[in-house]
Amino acid sequence: MQPRRQEVQLLQLAAEAEGEEEEGQAHARGARRRRQRQQVRRGLLHLEGQAEEEEEEVSEEGGEGGVTDALLRHNASFAGDFDQRHLDVAPSLHLAVVACMDSRLDVFAVLGLNNGEAHVLRNAGGVITDDMVRSLSISQRRLGTREIILIHHTDCGMQKVTDDGFREELREATGMAPSFAIESFTDVDANVRQSIERLRTSPFIPHRDHIRGFVYDVDTGELREVEPA
Repeated sequence: MQPRRQEVQLLQLAAEAEGEEEEGQAHARGARRRRQRQQVRRGLLHLEGQAEEEEEEVSEEGGEGGVTDALLRHNASFAGDFDQRHLDVAPSLHLAVVACMDSRLDVFAVLGLNNGEAHVLRNAGGVITDDMVRSLSISQRRLGTREIILIHHTDCGMQKVTDDGFREELREATGMAPSFAIESFTDVDANVRQSIERLRTSPFIPHRDHIRGFVYDVDTGELREVEPA
């Protein structure tokens, strides 16, 4: 029986040693994970600090170049890591988006788009003007787009001016009346419908079966579809 007891004791000691080894390994893994998390946190803090410095650099940039000189420095960094040479001139989703120029509306983020997937055309109000029809006709006839999405938004600046008032403001400032239409509006949904109708009736837009309009809520980030007239 003595050898048997010794064998059992040895097995117990081996199990305890293995357990201690596993515990030590787990402790080591935990320590490594803690160090990695600390490194990540330090890295994030460093990046945040860089971002804040860059924002301050852009916002405080003065002199003759204005913010443009600071932005050109950012471009130099962008070009150094450029990896988009593979993109084709034609949008891969065969999509054109017409949107307001409002700086709160990030079309790529709102729709989850990547570079090379869509044409994004913008103007004050996101309205369909003669020049927008020109761009869309080229987009469809030469570069293969088939669908059009229109995006207006809440709290639009074009709802806060009038055609006559702004035209007069320009005339007083320059001595000339503008030849272009101001295209202000009061009802954003009605203006989306008008833009859809202008596209659907334009002889220069060959693909008119997939045209949809939306209003982007600047307070929630949501898109609300507007049914056409």
